[in-house]
Amino acid sequence: MSLPVGSAIPTRAPWPPSARDAGEWLSAERGVRRGRRALRGVLIGLLALVMAASGLVVLGSETSATGFAGFLIGVSLAVLPLPLVIAGLRWVDRYEPEPKALLAFAFFWGATVAALIAAVLNTASAIIVARTSDAGQGMATTAVLIAPWVEEAAKGAAVLAVFLFRRKEFDGIVDGIVLAGFVGVGFAFTENILYFGRAFLAGNEQLGVTGGLFAAGTTFVLRGVLAPFAHPLFTTMTGIGLGIAAQGRRGRGRWLAPIGGYLLAVVLHATWNYSSLSGLHGFLVGYVLIMVPVFLLTLGVATWSRRREGATIATWLPLYVQSGWLVDDDVAMLASMPRRRQATAWAERTYGGASSRALHDFQLAGTELAFLRDRAERGHPVGDFTARERQLLAELSRSRAAVSGPARP
Repeated sequence: MSLPVGSAIPTRAPWPPSARDAGEWLSAERGVRRGRRALRGVLIGLLALVMAASGLVVLGSETSATGFAGFLIGVSLAVLPLPLVIAGLRWVDRYEPEPKALLAFAFFWGATVAALIAAVLNTASAIIVARTSDAGQGMATTAVLIAPWVEEAAKGAAVLAVFLFRRKEFDGIVDGIVLAGFVGVGFAFTENILYFGRAFLAGNEQLGVTGGLFAAGTTFVLRGVLAPFAHPLFTTMTGIGLGIAAQGRRGRGRWLAPIGGYLLAVVLHATWNYSSLSGLHGFLVGYVLIMVPVFLLTLGVATWSRRREGATIATWLPLYVQSGWLVDDDVAMLASMPRRRQATAWAERTYGGASSRALHDFQLAGTELAFLRDRAERGHPVGDFTARERQLLAELSRSRAAVSGPARP
């Protein structure tokens, strides 16, 4: 059986002519970039310290507000929706999965820094508003008129940071949706701990442990079962706006799209909070009229954007067939998720896990190459296009050579 991705790098390839030359070029490139990585490591370390410190403050605050038992109940319930929401976001991000470190940054930013910013500013706002009315009015006013602006800005800051400082990882709407979704998941996780823990504490004080568990369970149904996508969905609007900016050329649209996305996130968040303050009936009306339609619309945008990524691959990779880097079968495989899965499964059965991983690397490099070419052809400023293109071509050569090996008996 022939290899699904082609047999070998054609000899007419202009650069590099062999996998050996590709490996040598990659080694030299790594040396040039070593200093940049050292600086980046320092900055990442500082960022990790900020998130860790924020997380400790949030942890202490929530434990104080819920009690130790309430905190444990809150954590146990807040974890349950995570696999479903994360699996949905990962499904969207199939062609070019975001680096796990970047997804971890997004999640923990939402769970620590964004949560702390929101807690401090929302509490301060509620206190200020309560001075002119009462505590209940202060909380309601903050929830509808202040919290959406604060929370969506705090969450969206992480997506904006990736857009500005890790531009090569931010190709379009899909990346915006995934990164914003992970920030929202982290924020919701921390917020849910507080809601579930407080519900348990209040029920426990009135009706004992059974009452506490019932109250926490009821709150879990409303927040964790009916609306687990709420915060990710709001922040996704900002992510879509930044994704449109990433795909658009220079001009007004690149600035207006992120601003419009943020404003839409705020409006949706405020409307949802208002409906939730109107009791169970208001919650259900808001759920049916707001949450479900917006979720389905966002799912449609995500599906369309993912298909568009496949079309981008099919559009630009044939250029590298003409220059000898790829063959037609490569392009057909890379542009189709079912064919990708079939190819990696075949490599696993025939040559083993190392071959399957090498083929996965080949797929990822080919996808990034198509997206890089797409940005350049659309007129986006890609200052390191030549170096990045060479790096990806070298990775294609290296990973292709690593795919084939002794067939399994």
